[in-house]
Amino acid sequence: MSSEPIRDQVQRRRTFAIISHPDAGKTTLTEKLLLFSGAIQIAGSVKARKAARHATSDWMEIEKQRGISVASSVMQMEYRGCVINLLDTPGHQDFSEDTYRVLTAVDAALMVIDAANGVEPQTRRLLQVCRARATPILTFNNKMDREVQEPLALMDEVERELGMAAVPFTWPVGMGKRFRGVIDLRSQRMRVFTPGEDRHRNDDEIIDGVDNPVYVQRFGAEYEHARHDIELVQAAASTFDEQQFLDGRQTPMFFGSAINNFGVKEVLDALVDLAPPPGPRPAIQREVNPDEPKFAGVVFKIQANMDPAHRDRIAFVRVASGHFERGMRLKVVRSGKELRPNSVVSFLSQRRELLDEAFAGDIIGIPNHGVLQLGDTLTEGEALQFTGLRFFAPELFRTVEVADPLRGKQLKAGLTQLGEEGAIQVFRPLAGSMLLLGAVGQLQFDVVAHRLEHEYGVKARIAPSRFQVARWVTCDDPTELKRFIDANGHRVAYDAVDAPTVLVEYAPELRAIESNWPKIRFHALRDHAGLVFQRQLSG
Repeated sequence: MSSEPIRDQVQRRRTFAIISHPDAGKTTLTEKLLLFSGAIQIAGSVKARKAARHATSDWMEIEKQRGISVASSVMQMEYRGCVINLLDTPGHQDFSEDTYRVLTAVDAALMVIDAANGVEPQTRRLLQVCRARATPILTFNNKMDREVQEPLALMDEVERELGMAAVPFTWPVGMGKRFRGVIDLRSQRMRVFTPGEDRHRNDDEIIDGVDNPVYVQRFGAEYEHARHDIELVQAAASTFDEQQFLDGRQTPMFFGSAINNFGVKEVLDALVDLAPPPGPRPAIQREVNPDEPKFAGVVFKIQANMDPAHRDRIAFVRVASGHFERGMRLKVVRSGKELRPNSVVSFLSQRRELLDEAFAGDIIGIPNHGVLQLGDTLTEGEALQFTGLRFFAPELFRTVEVADPLRGKQLKAGLTQLGEEGAIQVFRPLAGSMLLLGAVGQLQFDVVAHRLEHEYGVKARIAPSRFQVARWVTCDDPTELKRFIDANGHRVAYDAVDAPTVLVEYAPELRAIESNWPKIRFHALRDHAGLVFQRQLSG
């Protein structure tokens, strides 16, 4: 396919992630965006843990039991002529690595804020990642039907805490029990609030104009207060600047109640109007443009057992350029192996459909049995390696062994797959046979134990480890690296991609090792395209 049709398809794509602190309503908003786009007809309830319905984006059994998201999910939908790829991320900080990797695959982010709690710690962390990548952000202040902070206070907090200008696109009239609706400042009209259902209706009451006398008659003091705030905002706040938004220095702000289907349509329309289509993506060798005729893509997520009955393993690939066609020949740059994927799928969470083609910005799923790893680049032959997929040194460590010695093989297989998908970091110590698990938070260990038992039929004993600090090690001199590993065999382990790692009990011990081995580099961060690529070059 020539560049012109590809360019047209790329311009139709919008690929974004939804991010938030836990319990801000992110998964509920995800459901309602699917509902308003027509992708689903009835929304699941993330709170009704014992109900038959669950959120479309929560597909793991443990997610349905606990009413939380512990894995990122991908959903594709069409709205107003655009193909929207929506990635729902875990809010819990224990799963921040999965969220960070997802943020490398998107072109924009939708930040959900609980309007009662304002900016919370996980929101700040995720925003730092977005800022490092200059990712444009839209902000949705949720739960306006409850007793929440004043809109002006929320605006001020976003600007002060997150360091970017907030530009209101909608403004609430009242809050809590006196919540009357939102005024769309762009179209100069008000959508009147009525508590919603899980089905989408098209009969919302709309009142045109901002100075319509109907407002005072119907909404009295709430409207007068809102009009006063709007006048203040329009006099003092920044006006929307597209370039500042695209650079991540300005965020359009919306208000609503996702659980009541309210304010969702305005956000969906803004994503189509404001979020950028796919842009160039950096590789080590060169910058890759989305409308190039040759296909290129990067694996940003691996998920095992989306269909437990078939023990499947799906590689989630962000298309970076070109035109993907089912059955085309692809090269795995890391290994040099060739793939001809014929059962490539698109997603609505765990529901999948076979797809025949895809373009830059799309997320496609390639079933495979260990051929693809996190960070792998797929091309039509060119040697490219995309950058930015990062792994963080674990902060918590546990030993793991099987409760039933006859299930050792299943334990190893399960941990290998879970390690490859990034659900947990698995280390094989050079000395001894007991595997080590590394994680950012305790909940990761709970999820791994649950998945080992329910997906692999293995009850595992997970116990505290003496190790507290880990660093990946590299060296320009392969002989010196081997000498270091041989001398420190009691504290060296290999991770899922065989990157050597030094494990220590205390930070002062690490500082002593660093001073004794000046040629060795110690890394708290492993970039798949950086350290692994460097290690391959050094032999």
